[in-house]
Amino acid sequence: MRVVTAAASSFPAPWRKRAMALALSGIALASGAVHAHDQEAVASPAAVMAAPKAASALPGDDFYDYVNGDWLRSTDIPADRSSWGSFAMLANATNERIISLVEGLAVAPQADASARQVSDFYRSWMDEAAIEAKGWAPLKPLLSKINGIRDQAGLARALGESLRADVDPLNATNFYTENLFGLWVAQDLNDTTRNVAYLLQGGLGLPDRAFYQGDSARMQGLRTGYQTHIAAMLKQAGYSDAPARAARVFALEQQIAASHASREDSADVAKGNNAWRAADFASKAPGLDWKAFFQAAGLGQQTDFIVWHPTAMTGSAALVASVPLATWKDFLAFHAINHFSTTLPKAAADQRFAFYGSALSGTPQQSLRSKRALAATNAALSDAVGKLYVERYFPPESKARVQDMVTNIVAAFSRRIDKLDWMAPATKAQAQEKLKTLYVGVGYPERWASYAGLRVVRGDALGNVQRAEQFHYRQELAKLSQSPDRKAWAMPAQLVNAVNLPLQNSLNFPAAILQPPFFDPQVSDAANYGGIGATIGHEISHSFDDQGAQFDAQGKLRDWWTPADLAHFQTASKQLVAQFAAYKPFPDLAVNGQLTLSENLADLAGVAAAHDAFTLSQQGKPAQPVADRDFFRGYGVSWRSKAREAAARQQILTDGHAPAQYRAATVRNLDAWYPAFDVQPGQQLYLAPEQRVRVW
Repeated sequence: MRVVTAAASSFPAPWRKRAMALALSGIALASGAVHAHDQEAVASPAAVMAAPKAASALPGDDFYDYVNGDWLRSTDIPADRSSWGSFAMLANATNERIISLVEGLAVAPQADASARQVSDFYRSWMDEAAIEAKGWAPLKPLLSKINGIRDQAGLARALGESLRADVDPLNATNFYTENLFGLWVAQDLNDTTRNVAYLLQGGLGLPDRAFYQGDSARMQGLRTGYQTHIAAMLKQAGYSDAPARAARVFALEQQIAASHASREDSADVAKGNNAWRAADFASKAPGLDWKAFFQAAGLGQQTDFIVWHPTAMTGSAALVASVPLATWKDFLAFHAINHFSTTLPKAAADQRFAFYGSALSGTPQQSLRSKRALAATNAALSDAVGKLYVERYFPPESKARVQDMVTNIVAAFSRRIDKLDWMAPATKAQAQEKLKTLYVGVGYPERWASYAGLRVVRGDALGNVQRAEQFHYRQELAKLSQSPDRKAWAMPAQLVNAVNLPLQNSLNFPAAILQPPFFDPQVSDAANYGGIGATIGHEISHSFDDQGAQFDAQGKLRDWWTPADLAHFQTASKQLVAQFAAYKPFPDLAVNGQLTLSENLADLAGVAAAHDAFTLSQQGKPAQPVADRDFFRGYGVSWRSKAREAAARQQILTDGHAPAQYRAATVRNLDAWYPAFDVQPGQQLYLAPEQRVRVW
């Protein structure tokens, strides 16, 4: 369901969109041996557990500053980042390791076909001279095809051909695609025996509808800058009268955005559960030739859909009929250019960064080409790269120890359920059944994906990206004729992240996150339970948060709560909404307590269950104050992060995760935190026992 790092990865959508950590950019990190050049990037056990200097705040006034203040005041965000912190530092270190690994593949012929694909894809992306020499020629066939659209049926086919499986409303909570609509293939919310096609809203170049509607000076400036960006891209591609075309494209996107659901409504599973038959689209969303659209999208034989955003389907289809065909052609051309600009001449890639990197996120400098090449390679061949990484960097001993921790934390969560005095026996039984049938994947998938059908051509950077996207899309379409696989992974092994998959009732903990400061075999159990243990607890508890609690043990969307239990849960949830809504990072912008509720619930339940599991792991011995301090410090360090203002504001508006300092402050709801740090009434984070939010 929710993932661990908010865009702290080298992977494009969906994993760049949602996460448990706060870094807004970065690259996935590997675990295991640390090379000498990585030492400064990876937090050492001593650094994690060291007591803060005297100048830091009192833990009861600002726990985040108490744990991380020295680091915050002495660390600058790298010029090529919009944010920096525990996740991003690990991601950056792994980026360097994997780049070294991938570049080493070129030294000798590879017997493994997937390794050759990885090497050829990466080297093609790195060959700037070849990309520059080809100019815009590789994209011209697609632009010519768009230019050749002559009627509404042709437009419908072009829109259908652009559809990609690039959204995910539940596992990654990723609702963004530049294409008019996005496809997600997953288990049916209402029928656990089959997979179904989900259709989501799309068609925007800005991150969310809020960017088209906000009336602040910043939003107005971004809209002006975006129109300038559209014009610049079209001009580079050789289109005449680019400013006028850009104005029309932007006006179309504003109309598209007007029919979009809000970020809060998009996160509401019940509002997304709209079953449409293929025959329904013509009457429910008239204006688009749906038969031609579905045929071109490879969905011509599909009879059942779940439409997550019905107002967007209806609104966008009406625009297909009412907006001039020439504007739609410019829309398709711009988004094709924008999407593939990173494998076009340098001027196009630089223009994209100038808007999305600098103007939108506040990042002053573009990252090294090797990092961007790895991001593209990870996106195209994620399991092939992951397999190479696991073989090199992930020891079996780490997997075994983390599996033991998972067992302990699941047991602790089970005990917490048994002790709930507000939950009816029937509801407890359903909750326990979810725990008993929970599948937890640690490190890497049981079966690696095959890329045998993907053609990677050395020297064809843009073509490789296009074919990889189409290959992935065909793989997703194939699932429509297959039964759901609850052991299928939704994350690659080399990603610093973790995820709860509610439809599968399963969790993924990729190998890359199983290292310091989250997990380290060399430090105390307390530190590990405060780090990776709280992450494990976080993901387990997503099965019981405001969204996960709507799914039963088989992943079916079903109400298994008694009315009284649900009322109590909702009351406690409202307390947490109010607690986070009181946090105000900027004078004009507060945390959205409702938007961040799922993650805040998971943080609260996760750290509580991890603390219980740590106590249980000590074989009944009473926890010593120093051990509890290590536990909570380990938790606080995991949220170490700082972000540029533009990126921080964007996160608050569009991300379901609260800013780092407030997530670290979740500890104020745990009784054990108070004696560990001698927190007293009158201190800013102090909550009287009856004011502490208690859910699970």
